[in-house]
Parts: sequence; structure tokens; C-alpha cells
Amino acid sequence: MKKIIYLFLLVGIIQCFGQSVNAQQMRDLFNKSNPSVVVINTLEKKIPKVAQTGLVSLPGLGSGVIISSDGKVLTAAHVVQAADAVSIEFIDGKLVAAHVIASYPLADVAMLQMDSVPTGIVPAKLGDSDKIEVGDDIFIIGAPYGLSHSLTVGHISGKHASNEAVGGLTKIELFQTDAAINQGNSGGPMFNMAGEVGGIVSRIVSRSGGFEGLGFAVTSNVARKLLFDNKSFWTGIDSYLLSDELARIFNLPQSAGLLVLRAAENSPASDLRLRAGTVRANVGGEELIVGGDIILEVAGITVVEDWNRLATIQTALGKLQPGEKYSVKILRGGQLVELSAYMRGK
Repeated sequence: MKKIIYLFLLVGIIQCFGQSVNAQQMRDLFNKSNPSVVVINTLEKKIPKVAQTGLVSLPGLGSGVIISSDGKVLTAAHVVQAADAVSIEFIDGKLVAAHVIASYPLADVAMLQMDSVPTGIVPAKLGDSDKIEVGDDIFIIGAPYGLSHSLTVGHISGKHASNEAVGGLTKIELFQTDAAINQGNSGGPMFNMAGEVGGIVSRIVSRSGGFEGLGFAVTSNVARKLLFDNKSFWTGIDSYLLSDELARIFNLPQSAGLLVLRAAENSPASDLRLRAGTVRANVGGEELIVGGDIILEVAGITVVEDWNRLATIQTALGKLQPGEKYSVKILRGGQLVELSAYMRGK
């Protein structure tokens, strides 16, 4: 009987010791990784939910991670894609203006460049997501509901990849996680237990609007290929693909088009003088911002209901040289219009 009691005591001591080590390890990892995490503040023209029409500048919030000593930051594309202004807030509260230098909305990843780089910034290391497997421990640092530098811990619950390379670039790959993700976490880093960035938080699947155990992050290798290796072109446009019944409702002269929901100031969209939507409406069961231009063709490539074709358009724009002219065909007020602009310096 005494042997059994001693055995239970020994097991309890071992379990407590293991929990203490894990807690200490997580504390150390958090303290080491936290300085590389930043809050992304944006200003963007939107229609307030209390009103059906009328654009106003509203603040937005997201998270990001510093990944180079020269001031580059990774975040989610949907956080900054149509933002008129972006600022980065550091752990000490310091604010620095930034601008988008690469974005790939189809994969929901973007890269920012700080306009000025403070001394002593702490970049995180971009890890190899191919080495992260289902069941691995991970942790996320971000700003859920504005509570900056909040820690959540969990596991990799799944690994999902598209069957084909989008636009000939790379397969889109996502990590599924049970670590809590909420509004404000978007764009923040998912760290592995070596303190390396294994993914960029994208979004959740939820019926209630809050976290229900299904969160997703774009893998670090996808972000590396799209933003570093290929430097995906930032358009400054938030759009919605109209096809099938919606294409007929909007009376498109072709099978599909991109409805411009929002367009960022001082972006390629503004160079083209594209007009964004001004009225919130429910069309065919879809909540849309209507009244804006509908893009039919970009740089000679027709918009169709094919994500690979849309990715090809973005790739083609990225290959244009500074000063090179390109055109966009749109439907504006029922009339076909052709707009043109010159590629900005890269």
C-alpha cells in the first residue's frame, strides 16, 4: 500500500515539474518573441453600418510581425489592402508610418515597409512551415479586440493546400489551429516552439462572429514565395468577383467582372482614378457595396471566373516596368470606359 502511495506521489511530482517547465518555456518564448510583434493601425474609407450610403474615414486594426532589420513587416492583406493610411505601433507605444510594398489578396498576405526605422527593432525569424506538422504546439501573439500583445496557445489542427499553383506561383497552403483568434489578431504571427514565424494569421470560421475553435493562418513558406521571391503587386483595390447570376444582375457584357468595393488613396487604383462603391446593398443574397466601377479587363487580360486568371492579372502587373503604360477596361454607369496609368517606380 505504501509503495502505491509513493508511486502516486512520484507521478504527481513529475507532472507538476513538467507543467512548471512548460510554463517557464512558454514565458521565455513569449518574452523573446513579443518585441517583434506590432499593432497595425489603418484609416480607410468605409460606409458606416448605421448608414446605407456615404463614405467616411474609419480606423481599422490588425497585427503584424517585423521580419527584417530594414523595417519590413508581414501582415494579412485584408488588413491593409484598401487602407488610405497605415501606421505601425511598437511594444513601447511608438508609432511609425508605413506603406504597402507587396500584397496577395488571394492568399491574404501582405508586406509593409516602415517609412522610418527606429533603432533597436527586433525582427523575428521566418521559419520553414514544411517542418510544422499537425499536432505541433504553436502560439500566437496579436491584438484581439485591441488588447495588444495578447498570447494564445494551441496546436496545429490541420494543414490544407490547394491542388494547383495559383497563377503559376505557388500552392496556397493554410494551417488550421485551435489557438484562439479574434478580431485584431489578423496579420499577426503564428510561432512554432523555436520562436520562428510559421504562419500569418488570416481569419476564423465562425457562426457567432467570435472564435469557435477554427482559426487559419497562411504558411510562412507561401508568404515567403509570394512576398519576397515574387514581390506580388499591390493594387490598392478591394473587389468582389461578379459572376453567374450577379453578372446578369449587374448587366455585364461578359461572364464576370470585379466590382470595386474600396480603393486606397495614393495607390495604383487612385492613379487609374477608379471609383469605389458608395451604397451598401443586398444583391442576390450577397451584402455588397455597390455604385463603384466594375473591372472587365486589365492589361489586355479579360476577367473571368477563374482564380488562376485573376492571379495571372496580378502577376502581369507585377512584371510591368516603371513608367510603362497599362490600361484597364471598366463598366461605369452602364458605359464601357477605358482608363490608363503609368506604372510606378518599384
